[in-house]
Amino acid sequence: MSDFEYPEDLRYTTDHEWVRVEGNVARIGITAFAQDALGDIVFVTLPEQDTEVQAGTTCGEVESTKSVSDVYAPVSGTVSARNTALDASPELVNTDPYGEGWMFEVTVGGTEAFDGLLSASEYQTQLD
Repeated sequence: MSDFEYPEDLRYTTDHEWVRVEGNVARIGITAFAQDALGDIVFVTLPEQDTEVQAGTTCGEVESTKSVSDVYAPVSGTVSARNTALDASPELVNTDPYGEGWMFEVTVGGTEAFDGLLSASEYQTQLD
């Protein structure tokens, strides 16, 4: 079992993304587990606003001192916001992965888009 926090109010993917659901908008980032595995994050590439993304497909990258890792869209929809603070301060993903280190928001057609996401306990179980 890991020592990281996994907020109960978020949903998760097996690819280590978290999703904060607010109506039909999903705010997305990577989990504490993922940022720790990557190490010091030095660059983040995010999808452009108004881009259509498909669940399970690559839509960005996180570059660290160790490697480059893909960011996957956990839901399908239209990118409605990007965290432009990460352009100048990608380390926010390391220091505050569930807050200031969020990556992008996707507006979905309906809340059924969230049905396949994991709860915090389900996510932690698949890490073990």
